[in-house]
Amino acid sequence: MKTTQNDATDLSAQIAKAIRDAIIDGKLIVDERLPSEAELADQFSVSRPTVREALKRLAAQSLIRTQRGAFGGAFVNRIAYPDAYGQQITTSTLLLSMNDISFDVACEARFAMERACAPMACARRTADHLATMRAEIHRQSQVGLSDESWCASDVAFHRALVDAANNPVLSYQLAGSVEAMQPLMNMITFTARSRERIIDLHTRIADSVEQNHPDECDHRLSELADYTMTLAKNVIDMRRTSAST
Repeated sequence: MKTTQNDATDLSAQIAKAIRDAIIDGKLIVDERLPSEAELADQFSVSRPTVREALKRLAAQSLIRTQRGAFGGAFVNRIAYPDAYGQQITTSTLLLSMNDISFDVACEARFAMERACAPMACARRTADHLATMRAEIHRQSQVGLSDESWCASDVAFHRALVDAANNPVLSYQLAGSVEAMQPLMNMITFTARSRERIIDLHTRIADSVEQNHPDECDHRLSELADYTMTLAKNVIDMRRTSAST
């Protein structure tokens, strides 16, 4: 593990990256104890507070864990997929907000990935997945539900559909797709959408998952994607017209 001494570079970030790279490359394996703070300070020729800051960075990324006692120290962590969801969501949100990605591109990607989950969701869904989907449909039907609560319920419904595929890698990959892109879509289309139309589509999707009809599920997801993109186009066109008058 090496760093480049550079006054303009945050040394703690360099050290954290060096340790992270060693973990990714397999030079440090799961449950292996890292050298002590004093040993790392000598190795990188920095102060112990700098090492401590680097370890805090790694712990924040769930790459290491610390434990006290005679046999304590910092250890390479085994990352669970749910622990990494937050980072995936944050990264996806930043990519959407900081780059010139059109609504159509984001919507196409988001629904294409979800449709890929449909056959597995139909075959592998559990009673809990179905109960969550039905509960969110019921919640969406409540009179007076705020747009913010509607958005949260919409995300929870689609997250349950994705999780029903019972594939942790897909759930991880789609965490950002559903929880970053879905709120963006709702934010743009909420003034024009018909809640009744979406509730009907959600109900048909849940029915197809329960009855193990993947083609029907795919069809309804495609219909929902088309409806969402049409709404967005109408809203964006109206905004452009208003801005030009």
